[in-house]
Amino acid sequence: MLTAAVATLCLAACGQKGDANTLTVINYGEYIDPDVLKSFTDETGIEVLYEEALTPEEMYTKYMSGAIDYDLLCTSDYMVKRLIDEGEAQPVDFASMENAGNIGDEYWKFSEAFDPGNKYSLPYFYGTVGLLYDTTKVKEPIDSWEVLFNGQYKNDIIMQNSQRDTFMVTLKYLGYSLNTTSEEELREAKDLLQKQKPDVQAYLVDEARDEVVAGNAAMAVVYSGEAYLGHEYNEDLAYVVPKEGSNVWIDSWVVTKKCKNTEAAAKFLDYLCRDDIAYKNFEYIYYSTPNEAAVEMMPDELKNNPAIVPTKEDIANCEVCTQTDEATVELYNELWKELKSTD
Repeated sequence: MLTAAVATLCLAACGQKGDANTLTVINYGEYIDPDVLKSFTDETGIEVLYEEALTPEEMYTKYMSGAIDYDLLCTSDYMVKRLIDEGEAQPVDFASMENAGNIGDEYWKFSEAFDPGNKYSLPYFYGTVGLLYDTTKVKEPIDSWEVLFNGQYKNDIIMQNSQRDTFMVTLKYLGYSLNTTSEEELREAKDLLQKQKPDVQAYLVDEARDEVVAGNAAMAVVYSGEAYLGHEYNEDLAYVVPKEGSNVWIDSWVVTKKCKNTEAAAKFLDYLCRDDIAYKNFEYIYYSTPNEAAVEMMPDELKNNPAIVPTKEDIANCEVCTQTDEATVELYNELWKELKSTD
């Protein structure tokens, strides 16, 4: 992670806005190799003033406060949509970039869910939600969410303590969109989750992986990055994206409305798309990269790991989670409260 001194430098940087040799960037913590920032400056002469945020909401608040005029930010799919909808993003001519073609077509297609026409955002890292399971406890091959609902793993399942992620599992298993606004479909999903509760040991988030690693549960619904780390701790663990489909999340770069150094911003984005730079970032973060040239540089062990490189079959039935309308949000809250408050 970059030092606090760099963050302090960023805070003093707003007076340098308009300098063609300076970019002010905000990203998640430990989400870029610091050497990449240094090498970009060494190669281009453009200084990167860098700051971090913990969550999309914190990043949005920092950006909208106006205390610093950020040129570029990296944030999650739904927050990208919010920035676009509010007119806070500038269009980018990706076709003119030398390396943007390294981003696979399917990731541009997924991005259409929050950036129609792919005008404003550049895919950076992505991941799936799937099942991490202990092969010493689960003997049969898993290819379906059905294993969570067949009653064979009483008190041995960890579900996500997240209403959208947990409902996603059931909605996809039932053949519905994870972005449905149908009250009938959502109530059907809730009823199935209610029937599943005797088999659920706990609803967890970060600890879900740890419980399977420790042998305290047979399986857990987890994010793909957590699954990769889990296997590093316990080689008996396996990860699968069920055939019914799942959620694909995407973090992307956006050039802000406030950016006046658009040429420098485009150079930075193109640099991140270069195969060696994308691979360097991958090795620092170990999340799935949409950069196909970087994937080609991976050893076979990583290429064949679905937690790192989901197959086209893995993501064929996946969707990007989008923000629902207010009435559906209220219904989710009601159903989640009912599920969590009953035995």
